[in-house]
Amino acid sequence: MKAMLKFAPLACALLLPCAALAQGVAGTWKAIDDETKQPKALVQVSESPTGELSGRIVKLFANPDALCDKCDGDRKGKPIQGMTILWGLKKAGDGWEGGKILDPKKGAVYSAKMRLADDGKKLEVRGFMGVSLLGRTQIWERQ
Repeated sequence: MKAMLKFAPLACALLLPCAALAQGVAGTWKAIDDETKQPKALVQVSESPTGELSGRIVKLFANPDALCDKCDGDRKGKPIQGMTILWGLKKAGDGWEGGKILDPKKGAVYSAKMRLADDGKKLEVRGFMGVSLLGRTQIWERQ
């Protein structure tokens, strides 16, 4: 028994990263602007019963009353806070791919992929056109 207790701290240290990754990606994330490095919004990421991920803005930091003036279709003129901006991502290897992400500031929809980083504390969210090389990555922090 004493021998087992001796190795308990090591076992915990080795298992913590696995535990963080086991949390999955669902939850609330603080989106950090890749250009200004300032927090933009809180995004609630959820997983459907089929395993598909979506994300909805639950709080805008700078202008909570902002409308999606440059958006097309159903989103045009609607409040950005409360809007679904991420959808259709499916598990692929160590990340999620095949989805779309909306940039409400530009009203543009891009292909999206993401993966957990920093032992599950951060989420790398990449929006791109065509190929992933032609895009931008934001780091979202788990809340």
